Amino acid sequence: MALSNRLSLADRLQSYDATKIENIVEPTIEGRLTRVVGLTMEAVGFSAAIGCPCYVIADDGQTIDAEVVGFSGEILYLMPVKSIQGVRSGARVIPQLNKHKAIAHEHLLGRVIDGLGNPIDHLGKLPLSDQSSDEDVHHSRINPLDRAAIKHPLDVGIRAINALIPVGKGQRLGLFAGSGVGKSVLLGMMTRFTTADIVVVGLIGERGREVKEFIEHSLGEEGLKRSIVIASPADESPLMRLRASQLCSQIAEYYRDQGKDVLLLMDSLTRYAQAQREIALAIGEPPATKGYPPSVFAKLPQLVERAGNGKEGSGSITAFYTVLTEGDDLQDPIADSARAILDGHIVLSRTLAESGIYPAIDIEMSISRVMTSISEPSHVKKLQRFKQLLAAYYKNRDLINIGAYVKGSDPEIDLALEYFPKLQQFIQQGIEEPVVYEDSLTQLTQLLDVAMAQSGQ
Repeated sequence: MALSNRLSLADRLQSYDATKIENIVEPTIEGRLTRVVGLTMEAVGFSAAIGCPCYVIADDGQTIDAEVVGFSGEILYLMPVKSIQGVRSGARVIPQLNKHKAIAHEHLLGRVIDGLGNPIDHLGKLPLSDQSSDEDVHHSRINPLDRAAIKHPLDVGIRAINALIPVGKGQRLGLFAGSGVGKSVLLGMMTRFTTADIVVVGLIGERGREVKEFIEHSLGEEGLKRSIVIASPADESPLMRLRASQLCSQIAEYYRDQGKDVLLLMDSLTRYAQAQREIALAIGEPPATKGYPPSVFAKLPQLVERAGNGKEGSGSITAFYTVLTEGDDLQDPIADSARAILDGHIVLSRTLAESGIYPAIDIEMSISRVMTSISEPSHVKKLQRFKQLLAAYYKNRDLINIGAYVKGSDPEIDLALEYFPKLQQFIQQGIEEPVVYEDSLTQLTQLLDVAMAQSGQ
């Protein structure tokens, strides 16, 4: 329904920030809040498209950012970005003209920002020059036929990954892990050791305590110098968590378009999915798979496909998306969906972590789908042999542990039994000990040359 009383522009200037006037769709159009239910606000009196940003005017005159996330007839459903304390029934709602612009420029390096691009590291404001990019946070889709092929490996400084799960520039991988198995430490190691030009780290939906710990301990001063951290802790609104995830991708795309190799680490994809679930359920979308509405599974590939190689001649975005496996269940709906849309996955094992093996990478369960495109045939043959020996040991471990296996019964098991301590040692790596790509391959060759000769390979 249309509102009969329309205030003058001068009257409005007394109620909200005058610097935001220029962003209003039309100064004489506004709506009113009719209801707040759970996470959503319902407004009437104007029409706006999905994704349209709005201002809600609180009792004290402060503006509260919100976004249109759905509608039903004349009712618009709004999701607030931050707390809606002070909002009452009948509060004014004013649509904005400008879309959400993401901040992306050189001065972001070494900074920690929130999902709106505001610095939270107490290092002062970001420079105003060239602060906003020309593109919306929702980047335009790249024609898959225009993308450059994945041809070159990216050194992440982790021996087990470089040698056994090789990562290509432009590849998207999932890091599947439960709680307390060294996920954040591994991400910090990759941030410090990688040869990528720029590192973009998204801490989405994590505990606030972990944000500071990751920046100070896992990332460190040296890692932060060439990194950009976007943090949206668990106590922020689901819309803010979604925006922070989109901002991570937009910043990575900005540097990729400049021809740089970007390493994007997003922790976590599960929290992104949960934020979308909260919004979808709040506006009435029915749950489908284990409480997740269909829109969640539509949003995941839209986010993931933003990473990867750009057009020929541009840079690359190599992305690691962490996926939380509740109770170490790899069949969780989000984990299962992520495996289908990513170019590989690395699984962290609780058993290995409890045995003191870090990084606790389960080599058997992990795979890189671009391995044959970026590795020499001799390298592929060696890493396959590594996995064969590891699998032979684990398959017969129970017999070996109880003494039921008699040495000499099977040459393959004998070889696996002999090499298993060396295989485990190869996987382990100190948190302050980078191993470059070439050294990783050399050490793999030194380890397996004798074993492959013994087995006639």
